[in-house]
Amino acid sequence: MISTILWITLSVAVAGEPETPCMVLVTGAAGTEEYATQFDQWATRWQAAAQKAGLQFKRIGASKTATDDRQQLQDYLKQISQESASPIWIVLIGHGTYAAKQAKFNLHGADITATELNAWLKPLQRPIAIVNCASASGPFINRLSGPNRVIVTATKSGFEDNYARLGQYLSETISDKAADLDKDGQVSLLEAFILASGRVDEFYRQNGRLATEHGLVDDNGDTLGTPANWFRGVIGQQKARGANQLDGLRANQFHIIASDEEKNLSVEQRKKRNDLERQLTELREKKTELAEKEYFQSLENICLELARLYQQVETTPGKGS
Repeated sequence: MISTILWITLSVAVAGEPETPCMVLVTGAAGTEEYATQFDQWATRWQAAAQKAGLQFKRIGASKTATDDRQQLQDYLKQISQESASPIWIVLIGHGTYAAKQAKFNLHGADITATELNAWLKPLQRPIAIVNCASASGPFINRLSGPNRVIVTATKSGFEDNYARLGQYLSETISDKAADLDKDGQVSLLEAFILASGRVDEFYRQNGRLATEHGLVDDNGDTLGTPANWFRGVIGQQKARGANQLDGLRANQFHIIASDEEKNLSVEQRKKRNDLERQLTELREKKTELAEKEYFQSLENICLELARLYQQVETTPGKGS
């Protein structure tokens, strides 16, 4: 059995208080000491980011002889709040396999398939980010993509089954201020993915190797995904064939370490801000279809709404979640 480290960022409700994000770490069988050391280093970085952000976390599979990781994970997903505005993060770090049209992550005991994970997540009516940094992870987009979900994979298909390095660089970029492309004082999942993917590409170039992994992000529910080099800054420039919308907006709204401004937003204010940003993205995509006057009038209206929202936060800061 090959090692997999599964991080899940959850939110646990506290009576009378906003839900506090919680990280759950599930460590699979290491396979070799070399991989075990690397995966532990990656996990340590994610844990440091969680602690800096004040998140709660629970670890599953810390014992190398554990055999019930699947059951503990499934039980935990049943115990958390099924409906919430607070997001769940699921981050998978390690090795994966693909056979008989099924993508899997290797855990202690029986592995978990993308299909099984999707079934366990269906009851949850809340934002979900699933970050799969393992080999052969591409099919997780096909199985898990859906409304209000962000999926990141280290590969574009199940046939890219060599050891994947995206997990190393994502563990570094998720809290690296250099990844803050839009200069809002915080690093989003999209920004971390873009910078990490660039470092993956640079590794293969510097070592004169043919790249065996090509990461994707999907956040519009179309199961298609978008590579990092299709973005200019945080704005998508290309769509996959058959896609109706660009990827990237929702992924850019997921943060582990929030800025002070983000923390001051109430749940309602954050939802309104996200909706306005969605309207901006949709307007940008329709620019060529609209008359110039109509486009700029709509652009002005949305920007004014955003300005009013942030002015309200400055004068009467909300209680963030």
